Amino acid sequence: MSNMTSITDVSRGQQFCPLLQAMKEHNLNNNTKANMVVVCIHGLVSCLGILENALILWVVGFRLQRRTVASVWVLNLAMSDFLATLTLPLFTLYLSSPHSWELGSILCKTQASIFFLNMFVSAFLLAAISLDRCLLVAKPVWSQNHRSVAGAWKVCALGWLWAVFNTFPYLLFRSVIEKQDGRKLCYHNFALFSGANLERNCEVRQAATAISKLLIAFLVPLAVIAGSYIQIGLNLRKRRRRRKQSTSRLTDALVVSNKNGAPGTTSTPTSTKTTNMFLKPPSSGPSLALTPTALSPSPSAGQLSQSFTRMVTFVITAFVLCWAPYHIFCMIEVSAQYWQNNLYLVEVGLPLATTFAFLNPVLNPILYAFSCPNFCVRIRQSLGTVFDGLVEERGGLLLAPGKSLRAHIRRKSSRDVSLGAPGSPRGSCSPRPSADFKPSFPPPSPALSLKDRAMERQESNDEVEDG
Repeated sequence: MSNMTSITDVSRGQQFCPLLQAMKEHNLNNNTKANMVVVCIHGLVSCLGILENALILWVVGFRLQRRTVASVWVLNLAMSDFLATLTLPLFTLYLSSPHSWELGSILCKTQASIFFLNMFVSAFLLAAISLDRCLLVAKPVWSQNHRSVAGAWKVCALGWLWAVFNTFPYLLFRSVIEKQDGRKLCYHNFALFSGANLERNCEVRQAATAISKLLIAFLVPLAVIAGSYIQIGLNLRKRRRRRKQSTSRLTDALVVSNKNGAPGTTSTPTSTKTTNMFLKPPSSGPSLALTPTALSPSPSAGQLSQSFTRMVTFVITAFVLCWAPYHIFCMIEVSAQYWQNNLYLVEVGLPLATTFAFLNPVLNPILYAFSCPNFCVRIRQSLGTVFDGLVEERGGLLLAPGKSLRAHIRRKSSRDVSLGAPGSPRGSCSPRPSADFKPSFPPPSPALSLKDRAMERQESNDEVEDG
């Protein structure tokens, strides 16, 4: 057990917990060259994170004219990440000091509060997104009737309020502590607002905050996420089994009906032609007639849902990998109250784990861009049109008097949309066929689509049963 006792700073009348008093007496991080490398890397990451999240906010918040539930989730995640990346330069300045907080108590409380606010908001929103995906698969009829953009905004507002409530203790106990070597710490001092039993209060508050962070911002959201995706997998497997059974029954019925179409007679070219119409595509039509991309100039709803699900999976994985080390070292810090040998591990590892947690809001915009093609298209339209207009010699900004920048961007954006995803509206997250789009091949005949219509009816019946 630790033999540390609480100590009072007589000159200032300030009390400290035993763990914090031991940290005041230690001198670490004196390697100037290593610190400069960390500072340079952290500064580059800070600038990159701010630019990335500002770009995502611009694209999702201002470039999309039709708001969807998925865009509401991404917009709130981006707002939380943008706030977190705004505090990264403050942490970089602390590392370059070296490891001395010279920005005062107010910025110390602000930086810590935004850090924990981002942690709670991200965990809540990822759990909400997973539940939303689960309801879409398990209860499609209910989701179609009750799932709305306004409802998503209400859930996000609830998440922000929940995060603010859980962040308040860290705002309350955060303070600037001066060490014996003259450097300053921006750290939690649980001896503040304490009564007579100081050491006991320090132990309880330290353990309560660490365990609450671990449960509310990590383990419980992960349990919700895991349960949601397990349920999604079970529902999809059940639906595929039903679809396979209905397909086999429909095929058997078509074969039997074709055999019984001309009783007492042999197979004629007419019956052969009828069978071919049901069981194989016409040889004269293009091969794209049976593909989803040919029947619709834009990706199907299933493809868009798969793309969004892939993006959510990447974001959840990054969240786990970035925040797991931080929570592990927080629990080691709790144990350092009883085993003082763990304190050195905390002083070395916790700043590194905090830096690793700061990478999460920097990685999320990259995951948005590489897992969802629509983000790449929007970013290219937002930035590419401006730079393309500046360097264009013919019909560009320099040689087109009377043409405004907004008109050029609108014209260039419509051209990019027509080339990248024909038929999709400019402001939509989920492209749909345009009214002016005319396919270059004739529509399939009613006889050819009979099997497809039967399959759609069977799938809708399955969805009603699931709902």
